[in-house]
Amino acid sequence: MLNTTESTPQFGTAEYAGGAGTERCKSCGQSLGSQYYRVNGATTCNYCGEQALLRKPQDSHQIFVRGLLFGTGGAILGLIIYAGFGIITGLMIGYISLAVGYLVGKAIMKGTNGIGGRRYQIAAVALTYAAVSLSAIPIGISMFMKQQQARSQHLVSHANPASSTSETAGADSDAASNATADENSGASSQDDDSRVDAQTPAKPRKSKGAILGSLLYAGLASPFLELQDPIHGILGLVILFVGLRIAWQLTAEKQLDILGPFSKSSPAKTDV
Repeated sequence: MLNTTESTPQFGTAEYAGGAGTERCKSCGQSLGSQYYRVNGATTCNYCGEQALLRKPQDSHQIFVRGLLFGTGGAILGLIIYAGFGIITGLMIGYISLAVGYLVGKAIMKGTNGIGGRRYQIAAVALTYAAVSLSAIPIGISMFMKQQQARSQHLVSHANPASSTSETAGADSDAASNATADENSGASSQDDDSRVDAQTPAKPRKSKGAILGSLLYAGLASPFLELQDPIHGILGLVILFVGLRIAWQLTAEKQLDILGPFSKSSPAKTDV
């Protein structure tokens, strides 16, 4: 005999779709239960919502200092890479500033465990610009030393041969004949020289702090000093701007909106 009790629809009560247990947590896949959260618009169960609240990073002064330390380390590494490439190859590749911006931004986010915000963005841009611009100092020093070395080698290779023995003897005799006259005029000339030296003020020497300040100024202004070559300078500034933008975007605040808990009523049943 055919049993129709299970296949025959029940008209005594009306049950609405989406009963208990049909909605799932977007995080763990389990049933929502009686309470749920909304994390960045996604529905989660009560447990996952509470865990998201516990893991939500909280900004603080200590975290900001930690982010600055990590970002400074990334900037130093970027400066070494930029300057090292320029010194070894003799080429100034502006595209390395993109890598510098990425290193600084990632380093700051690593130090803050993912916390970003406006002050982190400003710090990332400042550190990226400092790393790229100050790399011109070691590159310039290296180029100056190479030029001095090449100049000294040029002078040595083109030096005149030593004078002959006869010329030396003739010069000695001339020097001996003029010795008496030099002795007579020596005292008066020394007096005159002493008066001139006393009247001429000594040229002040720059202190180490002044020299360091001049180097820092020249380094920080180097991206704009390159505008003396308009095409190369403008292209370098554009690439530098892109590198700064990368650092800015990487350290942007990561929004985490957590709403709840909400209570979920039991499935409704109504008698017909």
